[in-house]
Amino acid sequence: MSNLKNVAIVAAVLGTLAVVPAHAGKTLDGIKARGQVVCGVNTGLAGFSAADSNGKWTGLDVDICRAIAAATLGDPEKVKYVPLNAQQRFTALQSGEVDVLSRNTTFTLTRDASLGLHATVVTYYDGQGFMVPVKSKIKSAKQLKS
Repeated sequence: MSNLKNVAIVAAVLGTLAVVPAHAGKTLDGIKARGQVVCGVNTGLAGFSAADSNGKWTGLDVDICRAIAAATLGDPEKVKYVPLNAQQRFTALQSGEVDVLSRNTTFTLTRDASLGLHATVVTYYDGQGFMVPVKSKIKSAKQLKS
């Protein structure tokens, strides 16, 4: 009988939690109050974030900002882009100058812990590799001559 009682208590607690609204935090509250996502992007990296002669931003990182605006405000156009260089990006995020940073930044646990940042998802993977002719029979970069 005690197992049935425990199950009933757990079900009641879970049922209560299911109806309690989650608080999204001050960043989302600010976005909703302002009616605009302020998004930190690279100063101009073709394919990721670059403004044309008319000031229209395009690229993968810009598309991420637009998706955030669409999800939070219902309109992908409600974005202000703030171009940031590598030295400015973390300070701008920490100070609240930007709501989100969508630009080339390597995710590391050390960076998250020391800067107090919360990385979400990886939007782009990159790496390096070597291409050599098959007839060279090279199987490792260590076999390449300098």
